[in-house]
Amino acid sequence: MAKAFEMTGTDRFTMGFYFQALTRMLGSPGEFFSQFPEKVGFQQPFGFLILSSLFFTGASLTCFRESYVIMAGILLINAVSMTFIAAGTGFFVMSLTIGKRTTFTKFFAVYAFSAGVTMLASWIPLFVWLTEPWKWLLIAVGMVKGCGLRWRQAILIIGLSILVVVLFFWSLAPVISYVKGSA
Repeated sequence: MAKAFEMTGTDRFTMGFYFQALTRMLGSPGEFFSQFPEKVGFQQPFGFLILSSLFFTGASLTCFRESYVIMAGILLINAVSMTFIAAGTGFFVMSLTIGKRTTFTKFFAVYAFSAGVTMLASWIPLFVWLTEPWKWLLIAVGMVKGCGLRWRQAILIIGLSILVVVLFFWSLAPVISYVKGSA
């Protein structure tokens, strides 16, 4: 009998874990998220996100002709930081709307695994139209199966957090324009 999938706060991140988690996320994400332990650690989801982000960055560079180092830095920082921003915003929205139902590490794990899986295909031009909805669907499944939320709650949290992030970056546009103009 095969060893059951394990994810605990004390387990280290390994390549074996990465490929096992990737296979389970692609095969049955609902089952993967439903097997989250009560206390999810930070190391395995973060390692999964970093390794997927590195693949995404390397693969994305095939679409650029120059400034590889600068673009690699931008792509890697964006891939990791946007996952943190989305998870933080979603956790904030959850806390404000329905109350804190889970820990941030478990919430972040849902976002990290969902984003990490979709990064493997999102580097392909125009695939963003497929991978972004897929990522948000995986996040909703993770919220329901892994965090114990209802579908309506998950959809509310996702919708409001996307709105908050879009409004935040939209509000930065005048500041960026001003900085560009004065430089």
